[in-house]
Amino acid sequence: MEPTGIPFPDISPVLVEIPLGFTTLPIRWYALAYIVGIWLGYLLAKQALKRIRLWRDETPAMSADQLEAFLTWLIIGIILGGRIGYVIGYGEGQFLDDPLSIIRVWEGGMAFHGGFLGVVIAGLIFCWKHKLALAPVADLLALGTPPGLLLGRIANFINAELWGRPTDQPWGVIFPGPTAQNCPGVDGLCARHPSQLYEAGLEGLLLGALLIWLAFARDWLKRPGMIAGLFIAGYGLSRFIVEFFRQADAQFITLDNPMGYVMQLGDFGITRGQQLSLPMVAIGLLMMALALRRR
Repeated sequence: MEPTGIPFPDISPVLVEIPLGFTTLPIRWYALAYIVGIWLGYLLAKQALKRIRLWRDETPAMSADQLEAFLTWLIIGIILGGRIGYVIGYGEGQFLDDPLSIIRVWEGGMAFHGGFLGVVIAGLIFCWKHKLALAPVADLLALGTPPGLLLGRIANFINAELWGRPTDQPWGVIFPGPTAQNCPGVDGLCARHPSQLYEAGLEGLLLGALLIWLAFARDWLKRPGMIAGLFIAGYGLSRFIVEFFRQADAQFITLDNPMGYVMQLGDFGITRGQQLSLPMVAIGLLMMALALRRR
């Protein structure tokens, strides 16, 4: 059967290689996505802090100097949390055979849910140290996060990783590599959902545009916790939906469990990503409810 999908574009994961003596330093799209995403989030947060009328009692979450100081905390929280989250949530014991691989982050393996918890912990410590109110700081962080999600998922697509389940839809993509191109029950090449772009659109573009509109045009920053709650619930819901189209991680797929479910009741099951996202929806909705009740 001939594939009906779109051939994967010829894009190298490496943007440019900088010569350094006898070797080269590769600048990868994925690393650039992290850097530019954090920078855009910083600029967005800075603009929100400048507009004191947006905040309750015209008191911004923090000063511009504190925002700059928090960038270091933020980066550490993302990297450590993302890596530890991947090892615990998706490693399935494979790191026990090679413990040093845990620190080799350049080989891949970062989990958003772990990075999210890392940022939460970094934010809690920073707020305690500088005596800042938690809810407004959480709103500021939530407002600046979607640009990084958008660019990160696009970088996942460029890397031809985290692709989706097989599909016969005309927008399916024929990703490179035998693992992506060989699907059970399909003769010849296999087209898959570009689930990375689905996530970029939902978690990054749509959710980010909604948060910006609510913060800058609808005064939601005057209700501390509302923006953060909507982001957490919105991300959890977006990820839960995309997981129906996203290929489960290889370590969860077996002959008896081809869909990679971690919990299953009859024909229905949920993936590890959905398992981790459902609590986010509940927590986000609870935060919004508390923000509405708060005077």
